[in-house]
Amino acid sequence: MVLRLAGEWRRGGPEPRIEGEAPERAPNRYEAAALGDFDSTLPAFLLAQLRAVGKPADGPPPLEGLPQNLRGLMELALAVPEEIEARGAPAETSEIRKLGGVTIRALDGIRSIAEFSGRTMLALGRFLTGRARFRARDFWLIVQDCGVRALPIVSLISFLIGLILAFVGNVELSNFGASLYVADLVAIAMVREMGVMMTAIIMSGRTGAAFAAHLGSMKANQEIDALRTFGFEPFDFLVLPRMLALVLMMPLLTIYSNVIGFFGGMLVGAAVNIPPELYWYETLSSVTMTTAFLGVFKSVFFGAVIAMCGCLHGMHAGNSSSAVGEATTRAVVASITTIIVLDSIFAAIFTVLDI
Repeated sequence: MVLRLAGEWRRGGPEPRIEGEAPERAPNRYEAAALGDFDSTLPAFLLAQLRAVGKPADGPPPLEGLPQNLRGLMELALAVPEEIEARGAPAETSEIRKLGGVTIRALDGIRSIAEFSGRTMLALGRFLTGRARFRARDFWLIVQDCGVRALPIVSLISFLIGLILAFVGNVELSNFGASLYVADLVAIAMVREMGVMMTAIIMSGRTGAAFAAHLGSMKANQEIDALRTFGFEPFDFLVLPRMLALVLMMPLLTIYSNVIGFFGGMLVGAAVNIPPELYWYETLSSVTMTTAFLGVFKSVFFGAVIAMCGCLHGMHAGNSSSAVGEATTRAVVASITTIIVLDSIFAAIFTVLDI
């Protein structure tokens, strides 16, 4: 069986035209007298043909008749085993294998969360004993970013939430001539749930994502490895100041959010002929110290969750720009989901305790 090669084989040139019947096995020899100039297009074509018909049982396929340079390329190509991944789509895995993969990934996620939590607690212990090392300047910059710079977006969202709660409450309460109790509705909803919840969600999308992106970029640029090389503990230097800053600022932002929500409800109250003095008096009389403390209490845990999710996914990000984006997305989704789950648990506990 002879395979004759003719013409020029170059990328961007005319498509190869095959004459004769397609061989069912490798050619015994080649004729290349009419072969012109060629580039990698020709050895790629020959390699695909040889792999399509399969490797001969008695050894490598013969390459007699090929030019010396082309023969050398083919010998090098045939010496490398074909990657299975390079072939078409892999066969579908069984449902058991898929379930096993999901289980393994879930266990790996739980293990990484447990390990990260433990290392964070150790870093906190070193901080309490005065052995943690991080720059105070970095800590105050993070505090500024988590606090003052977050006030505009927190103010806007909290004001609108108070406005919406007052509008919805007034629609129903006005049917009973009890529009004044809009103040009670807005006050209790803000201090118990909406103020801390909306603040936590805002900080998840703003600060938690920033933590993940910053640490992910540092990991991609091998800056975290450089810290270890210089003798710094990355958890003390990177995670601990972010955790402390967010846990410190979340209660203050929650209190601020509650007050701004009161003003949003007061604006609606003024629109439905409730005097601001009466509205404010009703708000203060409906909110007890215990009720006001619940949202502030939850904000400490929410701040820790946001910082942990952002730092965890940032520290475990890949070494590419796309991996940093994926880590940021996962951090936001994980923190918001965990916050909602935690809030549900707190709501159940407070209900059982009749708080």
